[in-house]
Amino acid sequence: MSGRPPSPASRVVTPAVTTGDTQEVLHFLGQRYRVRVSGQDTAGTFAVLDTEATRGHGSPMHLHRHDCEIFLVLEGALRIVVDGQEHEAGADSAAVLPAGHPHGFVVISESARYLTMHHGPAFERFVATAARRGVGLSDPSHLTEVADAHGIDIVGPPLAP
Repeated sequence: MSGRPPSPASRVVTPAVTTGDTQEVLHFLGQRYRVRVSGQDTAGTFAVLDTEATRGHGSPMHLHRHDCEIFLVLEGALRIVVDGQEHEAGADSAAVLPAGHPHGFVVISESARYLTMHHGPAFERFVATAARRGVGLSDPSHLTEVADAHGIDIVGPPLAP
């Protein structure tokens, strides 16, 4: 044994292949989020969501207490703010947002498509819970409550495009 702790990915022991027919589609904050890989598929180690969004779609400023979030921009452009620094992320860009760092994003092109990868299933569960309850930005106190229950702290308003 090498003495190194095992990778969290070593918990994934069952292969998973998902298709458009088996992937859950969630309607969250007025847009469509497709769960390409769920936490259930990965023994809770990560989840991948695919989002097609229109200009102005984004998140309130928030932080994930325990999980890293990765954006992979496939089409269009996002403005991402992390630790008070603004970044434009166009097609082919990637952004790694560590746990505990306040961040938010907004679509600044007419439309965008991006993947988000989350270490752990908390964000996926947050989106699913909020979508099922119809919780959105128009009810910030309820959105904050649902986020808090999933290890996410909302720390500021949404960004403008």
